[in-house]
Amino acid sequence: MVKRSKRRSKHIPRRTCVGCREVLPKRALIRIVNSPEGVRVDPTGKAHGRGAYLHDKRVCWMRAMKGSLGHALKTELTDQERQDLLAYMQENIPDESADEAGAEE
Repeated sequence: MVKRSKRRSKHIPRRTCVGCREVLPKRALIRIVNSPEGVRVDPTGKAHGRGAYLHDKRVCWMRAMKGSLGHALKTELTDQERQDLLAYMQENIPDESADEAGAEE
């Protein structure tokens, strides 16, 4: 009988983007958390509260803001929370249309 080495591959947690429904490794997505302090971006990925995940694409963020993010977090986003998330998106998420325009030139 031949012995086979059983190498286990490391488990990679996977999550679904609430904007486009694509399943990706957890570390490739940005976590949004509904905590006692309200809805906010969780850069550590470890904050207490119900979490939802988004790509680093503005299209996904805009789709999620229309309702799927609130549904995933089981809450209604307040105007202030919506403004805070949009401000984060403006500062940290590259605009794809600007990249495409630069590539055409």
